[in-house]
Amino acid sequence: MKILKAIAVSFLALFLLTACAQMQQTTASSSNSPVIDRVQEKGELVVGTMGKMPPLNMTTKKGEIIGLEVDLVKMMAKAMGVKYRMETMPFPDLLPALQEGKVDMILSGMTITPDRNLKVAFVGPYFMSGKAFLTKIKTIAEADEASDINNPGTKLVALRGSTSQSFVEEFIPKATLWTANDYDEAVNMVLKDQVHAMVADYPICVVSIFRYPNAGLLSVITPITYEPLGVAVPAGDPLLVNWLENFLASVEGSGNLDALKLKWFATGSWLRELP
Repeated sequence: MKILKAIAVSFLALFLLTACAQMQQTTASSSNSPVIDRVQEKGELVVGTMGKMPPLNMTTKKGEIIGLEVDLVKMMAKAMGVKYRMETMPFPDLLPALQEGKVDMILSGMTITPDRNLKVAFVGPYFMSGKAFLTKIKTIAEADEASDINNPGTKLVALRGSTSQSFVEEFIPKATLWTANDYDEAVNMVLKDQVHAMVADYPICVVSIFRYPNAGLLSVITPITYEPLGVAVPAGDPLLVNWLENFLASVEGSGNLDALKLKWFATGSWLRELP
């Protein structure tokens, strides 16, 4: 009987030890981040961007990607102890690339929307923007409401796959809408009078005026919508989300985020680096 008791106790102890080991292993695994682990293993943070959304992200004459968002990425990479690489692609390809693991995150003037948030996680906002019109026509530039230009005679262009396209389709449905592959194409359509206005985030419109000071371009003084820009990351990675939340809080609390905004929006000294 004593032998049977001893065997039972031994089995119980072995079971408890195995269970504890499994619990510890599970806990350790659950604390890992698929993305952070991948980044540290490669020694490189890969960030998706359009590379044509000045001054948030833009491509110089030498092919270098610069801008406010790129500076943020540099700071992230330094905090992680890795290198960084900006992977450029058309705007509609960014979310699929993130979902397929081709990039670790997205910083590309991407508005946090409920529809996008159903597919990926967002951290932020790190910048507040809004829709605006870039035009040569004073009455459009002075529009307070989207309905002010909602008529069949209005010709508009917006970035394909962007919230600007959705904005026009929902709030200016009577207008004729063209979609462009990038902002250079869209702005060029305004410059050549092929459309009456480009609908885009306010910073894009303002920078376009800086870039073409003699073209007679105008824009609204204040954004007409609320557009929070955030960092898009893969779903199901709470540690990465937590890391980014703390990173952005630190950057904002230290004043570094305001310094970046001042650097990229107060002057257009970086314009001479663009093609």
